[in-house]
Amino acid sequence: MATSGTTTFNLDISDIMEEAYDLCGLELRSGYSYRGAKRALNLVFLEWQNKGLNLWTVEQGSATLIAGTSSYTIDSSALDVVDVFVRTDAGDANKQFDQRLNRISRTEYNHQANKLTQSKPTQFYVDKDNDSVKIVVWSTPDANQTYSLIYDYVKRIEDVGTVASNNAEVPARYLPCLTYALAYNLACKSPESLNRVPMIKQRYDELWRDVSDADREKAAVRFVPDLSISGY
Repeated sequence: MATSGTTTFNLDISDIMEEAYDLCGLELRSGYSYRGAKRALNLVFLEWQNKGLNLWTVEQGSATLIAGTSSYTIDSSALDVVDVFVRTDAGDANKQFDQRLNRISRTEYNHQANKLTQSKPTQFYVDKDNDSVKIVVWSTPDANQTYSLIYDYVKRIEDVGTVASNNAEVPARYLPCLTYALAYNLACKSPESLNRVPMIKQRYDELWRDVSDADREKAAVRFVPDLSISGY
């Protein structure tokens, strides 16, 4: 049996738009339609970022902690922080040591009696505003060692851009779901496609459920009872 021998199938932005229009029973004809589809596709990316953790968007960053400074602005593309640890003796094969920091809420940080205490940090909270994400550590770093802050963060999905031959910044396995997501947004705006909305939405939900389940973290989770609690 002859096969292609390749596993590189992908769709560029124009292909995704054309497929979505086909699903709606429409044709992509005008520049206005292209601009509307591009806008809708960018909105889909924002929607997906609100659905939860997408593993392909997790990146790792680092910063050198400064004695007496507790707040650090991280990468401008960051949406949230997944994990944080402090590294000492970075690069030394015999001494490098990583210590995970416990995430706390802003309220828990505010309840710390002395926020100026300087020592090796053990906790952090994530401070978000309109245009930046900051990691605030406690205790405030001291000058006894050189501390590196290593953090895993969820980054924004790249915008569609202006070149139709670009690929979307999603894994190929997400393309079926992406085309239906765009089709759903387009059909909702097109009176001649409203009768297709329920079918497209149902298929979109099915594809999102399937691909997000397949893309979840599969490491084993182990629960250990707290033996200090009365009754154990």
